[in-house]
Amino acid sequence: MSSIKETENVQTESSSDIDEDGLLDALDNDETLAGYREQRLEQLKREAEHVRDLREIDHGKYTEVDDEKEVIRISANEKRCVIHFYHRNFQRCAIMHKHLEAIAPRYFDTRFLRVFVEAVPWLVERLSIKVLPCVIVFIDGVTKDRIVGFEQLGNVDDFPTSALEMRLRVSGAISNSPSSSSNLAARLGISSRENDAESDDEESQGPKRKIRSSNRQSDDDYDL
Repeated sequence: MSSIKETENVQTESSSDIDEDGLLDALDNDETLAGYREQRLEQLKREAEHVRDLREIDHGKYTEVDDEKEVIRISANEKRCVIHFYHRNFQRCAIMHKHLEAIAPRYFDTRFLRVFVEAVPWLVERLSIKVLPCVIVFIDGVTKDRIVGFEQLGNVDDFPTSALEMRLRVSGAISNSPSSSSNLAARLGISSRENDAESDDEESQGPKRKIRSSNRQSDDDYDL
């Protein structure tokens, strides 16, 4: 009986060796697999170029735009665009900045902007912006949705970034999961975060319009 067992063991080990060697040979010689590798490499190259092209036009970043015509051009031409209309004197706008800065690098296919309301008086009037922070979603150049204040985010100042992320997802501003472009950018080491220093002592003149902070504790009003 013992000899039978030994024979079986030898056969099993030999079979295992043959399978491994055969598999390696098949992988090395399989033209179909080699062709797939080439196709995959070409696909990755195209995706990398796409990511770099998006990066060149500030996708993956949360950027400041202070020219009214440029804001209109971007919102009209981007497939998906999220614009935060803010004022430097409002604390809740600073909180919104923090969350959007965290979200933007995860969704390369959506453009994220912040716009100082005093720099765009015509748009403020046109879009009937009266309470800040005001985040407006544009899809294919059309206003799709807006988030005014924090009421849809729990109405608390310490809401999680995931709450805003979910709200943007519902509006169609971002995809159901972080984009493959964002993942590829991370693998390629393409930085998508920027640390813009904001000056709080800049002043500008514009037509008078009442803009209110959404912070109900102070309920501040500010004349533009």
